[in-house]
Amino acid sequence: MLEAVLERITYANEETGYTVARVDTGRGGDLVTVVGALLGAQPGESIRMRGRWGSHPQYGKQFHVDDYTTVLPATVQGIRRYLGSGLIKGIGPVLADRIVSHFGVAALDVIEQQPERLIEVPKLGPKRTKMIAAAWEEQKAIKEVMVFLQGVGVSTSLAVRIYKQYQDKSIDVVREEPYRLATDVWGIGFRTADVIAKAVGIPHDSPQRVKAGLQFTLSEATGDGNCFLPENELIGAAIKILQVDAGLVIECLAELVAEEGVVRELLPDGEPAIYLVPFHRAEISLANQLRSLLGTDAERMPAFQDVDWDRAFAWLGAELADEQREAVRLALSRKVAVLTGGPGCGKSFTVRSIVRLALAKRAKVVLAAPTGRAAKRLTELTGHEARTVHRLLELRPGGDAAYDRDRPLDADLVVVDEASMLDLLLANKLVKAVAPGAHLLLVGDVDQLPSVGAGEVLRDVLAPGSPVPHVRLTRIFRQAQESGVVTNAHRINSGDYPVVRGLPDFFLFPVEEAEEAAALTVDVVAERIPRKFGLNPRRDVQVLTPMHRGPAGAGALNAVLQEALTPSTKDVPERRFGGRVFRVGDKVTQIRNNYDKGANGVFNGTLGVVTALDVVEQKLTVRTDEDEDVDYEFGELDELTHAYAMTIHRSQGSEYPCVVIPITTSAWMMLQRNLLYTAVTRAKKLVVLVGSRKAIGQAVRTVGAGRRHTALDHRLACAI
Repeated sequence: MLEAVLERITYANEETGYTVARVDTGRGGDLVTVVGALLGAQPGESIRMRGRWGSHPQYGKQFHVDDYTTVLPATVQGIRRYLGSGLIKGIGPVLADRIVSHFGVAALDVIEQQPERLIEVPKLGPKRTKMIAAAWEEQKAIKEVMVFLQGVGVSTSLAVRIYKQYQDKSIDVVREEPYRLATDVWGIGFRTADVIAKAVGIPHDSPQRVKAGLQFTLSEATGDGNCFLPENELIGAAIKILQVDAGLVIECLAELVAEEGVVRELLPDGEPAIYLVPFHRAEISLANQLRSLLGTDAERMPAFQDVDWDRAFAWLGAELADEQREAVRLALSRKVAVLTGGPGCGKSFTVRSIVRLALAKRAKVVLAAPTGRAAKRLTELTGHEARTVHRLLELRPGGDAAYDRDRPLDADLVVVDEASMLDLLLANKLVKAVAPGAHLLLVGDVDQLPSVGAGEVLRDVLAPGSPVPHVRLTRIFRQAQESGVVTNAHRINSGDYPVVRGLPDFFLFPVEEAEEAAALTVDVVAERIPRKFGLNPRRDVQVLTPMHRGPAGAGALNAVLQEALTPSTKDVPERRFGGRVFRVGDKVTQIRNNYDKGANGVFNGTLGVVTALDVVEQKLTVRTDEDEDVDYEFGELDELTHAYAMTIHRSQGSEYPCVVIPITTSAWMMLQRNLLYTAVTRAKKLVVLVGSRKAIGQAVRTVGAGRRHTALDHRLACAI
């Protein structure tokens, strides 16, 4: 048994609860290292640990913790340290000192039993007093939940979320309906819920478990971009995950269909498709709405039905290629149209021409893009304000849009750039908000990676048999031909190896091993590019990787790039969360859709910079790329990850002055043409490849792993 005050946590795995910490035993001398099951323990707490002493070959003597209990400190010094640790929201070291100076050893009893007396403390008003009392009560309640959850391996942050979701019903829900956690609580998936279910005695072959596993399998499939799974594929994947008999899975799937938990539909290829309900509804709705917009007799831009196009193009005062003229005519005369093409082919100039002509005829023009960066770029390009699709639709908590079929946008022309990023659910919300008779123009590069979310909307809309007209720009303009970035993007897209010598804006640093590529990438970003090109390594340079894992993956690179670009300093506050440390100045990105944050939600892929970190209020502030300040409580930091390096998938819709791409054979299975093409087209001025010629060749040669499971193309091609 060891009793001590927890001084600091040096490492904590939020998934497993494994923690490395330093404690003060109160006997003088150095701090002691303790390792093991310290789930939920906070710096400043007095804890009684059961375990054993051991020795680590590198770190020396350690106490291995099997379990622990919290002991409220009994001395003035212990209470001061406990309250000043940031454990109780609203109390920092200075206020803790004032509270303890006033109440002495009775301080904790006062907060517990007579919190109204806190107003006696100098400079402590009623508002802060109420906040401290509420935070104390919540902390107590959460502790009770944590004591129960500790035995089933739930992390601290998830225990807090469970409590916030269910309050005093938390333990009952966990005991009786553990699989509810997977759908109700962000951060808990089926596997975590399954561990909890086993611990509370849910049988391995329980129908509750099998149905939850089927829905989890479908949810995982949507995370991989699929709108549905073929029935046999779903059953096979579920059997693998659940390790139960096929007959039981088939029986439970039939029950799920009968209960309308999932949808079974026979598609034209003859194989039954199984959908989660929201994706089935969205796919049908999107197809119907596009066909409805195309077929309506209403017309909100009648001026372009009989316009003199030669005169209109002359008025623009700039030469347009034939395919650009066709795109302009299509966008202004047809209700729905698509403009696609690669870099340097004049998409931007064509869009600007369309917007200028529409505004000249007094049309109400609305411009949007899926990301803040893309919206800013569209604003700069056209001189007309563009917003993100989420802000345009004014999404509300829960995900419903303020604008929809019953309350459409007041717009005659809606232009959406970077449309390859539109997933099924967002595209459905957008198209529902376009008024009958208004024109919708989707602009994007169909050869880029498809959306992060489920679906391949742009590709499906352009599929053979689709009623939506389109123009593909193919001519590379002379100015663009002088850019190595543009030239190599088209070479890659055509299956040709990029030119990596003799260009002023496209380079290759050849290395074979992933570890070497990682080290060289950091040197290139932090030293070489700033020295040669004068670019700011945090603001202007973005590292894009094929995958998250591995030595040259986004996860490992973020850690070393953070130390190179935003190192720990005395004057800069920081907060450790799990295996990550957040500091003021960090580049970060949101990794889930959260409709409750910001003015209209904060969405997967939103980028930003940490601008403030308050250890007393226990919150961190991010300035997003939409110039919005968004607060995160410390318990919500698993919604953020560092963005010094990010996967190529996550970079869609963004553009950077310089892109650095570590590409090695360690990412062999991910190396595909559209992946490398997407990465290169994210750069405005400069591309630096770091890695293996063999890996680059593999990416250029590999066309792709086939289509996602979607049926939007079928629904558009057939009368519904």
